[in-house]
Amino acid sequence: MSITIEEVIEEIKKYNPEEIERVKKAYEVASYAHRNQKRESGEPYIIHPLNVCLNLTTFKADGSSLCAGLLHDVVEDTELTIKDIRRDFGDDVAFLVDGVTKLSNMHFNNKDEETNANIRRLINSLNDDVRIIIIKLCDRLHNMRTLSFKEPYKQIRSAEETLYIFVPIAYFIGAFTLKCELEDLCLSYLDKASYDMLKDKKLEIEQDYEECCNQAVIDVENILKENNIKYTYRIKVLNIYHLYQKLNKGYKLNDIHDLVNFKLIVGDNEDPYRVLGLIHKLYTPMNNKFKDYIACPKTNMYRSLHTTVFGPHNHLLQFQIKTKTMDDINSLGLAAYWKMFREEGRTKMQYELKLNYQFFNTLRDLNAVVKSDSDFIARVKQEIFSNNIYVYTVRGDIIELPKGSTVIDFAYKVHSDIGNHLSKAYINGKEVKLFHKLNNKDRIMLLHNSKSHPHKSWLDHVITSKAKRNIKDYLK
Repeated sequence: MSITIEEVIEEIKKYNPEEIERVKKAYEVASYAHRNQKRESGEPYIIHPLNVCLNLTTFKADGSSLCAGLLHDVVEDTELTIKDIRRDFGDDVAFLVDGVTKLSNMHFNNKDEETNANIRRLINSLNDDVRIIIIKLCDRLHNMRTLSFKEPYKQIRSAEETLYIFVPIAYFIGAFTLKCELEDLCLSYLDKASYDMLKDKKLEIEQDYEECCNQAVIDVENILKENNIKYTYRIKVLNIYHLYQKLNKGYKLNDIHDLVNFKLIVGDNEDPYRVLGLIHKLYTPMNNKFKDYIACPKTNMYRSLHTTVFGPHNHLLQFQIKTKTMDDINSLGLAAYWKMFREEGRTKMQYELKLNYQFFNTLRDLNAVVKSDSDFIARVKQEIFSNNIYVYTVRGDIIELPKGSTVIDFAYKVHSDIGNHLSKAYINGKEVKLFHKLNNKDRIMLLHNSKSHPHKSWLDHVITSKAKRNIKDYLK
């Protein structure tokens, strides 16, 4: 998308006008540095950094991140150095630019080795500053939007890397809107026939649901106005990639209860549970299709009430009821804290990441024990980015584990001392062996005592790196 600095500035004016002069300066430096470069589309190269910066404005990014978005390729692709960036823009911008700059001055035996080292470095940047990941996701989003100008084999490679690395990262930090667009873009290159078919199917669904949704809008407006509840709403069909996944699992369209969802957003002072009761007065809910992600948030801190109802004109309709703050976090993830706390947003992001996001601690554990970059990426894909299961402690806390995990994996995930002295386990009230493989939604109670210890055979029945490391350390 060909844009100008003036268009980017207009977006920044809406929420962060005091940073405009610094952003203009970053643009002038980047524009001059890239002055002789073109993209494969034939456009001046500066169009790419401008789009990255524009993408960052959708997250209400701080001034340092906006400048880093404009400058993110100058060290890698021009004669400018990190020292130059630090001199002209300060330590914070220099740190962010360095974080998104690829390792290019090291010796690698092949392209895969270089790619793995750079991905590991990027993933581990979460330890220091989550803004680096957000800038990189905005960079990847624009690259995917303009992937058609690449050669076919590069399109496939980029789409696969995006789907298996960047999409999960976006999910785990909660950047749902960006994640969905990346998924659809990837599918358009990896399985174009299915993408084109489902794109048409999505239009058919929208047309089929038009009367249902129009009536639902009227019904909801009437009942919420009667109860003096202010709200906004969005109505959305599942994104194309999500439809693709559902149909590949054998679902028929009529079986997908969340095919169309009505996102109902109320003020932070309103009670979503009260609104839920009013929706259930309007429409009969489906049994077993209610999820309370407010009392029990997802592991990426998504919070909302989900209920599927028999809506107007014999159509199923899923309502997602949440407050304004919940909706911001659900859509933007950790980046929503920029919108809430402005320049203090970065500190809040980092605090929340370390306190509440389980995947972050798993990444740190993996990085501490896995030496090879290729092994690290493989373990991340298996233990974090794969189809995970979600199980419960007896207190109701959700624990995220890779599929195939056993009771022992769960015990070590909860605490290393519990794993080291695990004696018995109960799942859903029934005693099971310690090697028992867990299923989604299992409720697990563990018993442990000082006389129980790990056995060498346990290593054959765990799949998480944390469990293996703790068992080996104890046996030593």
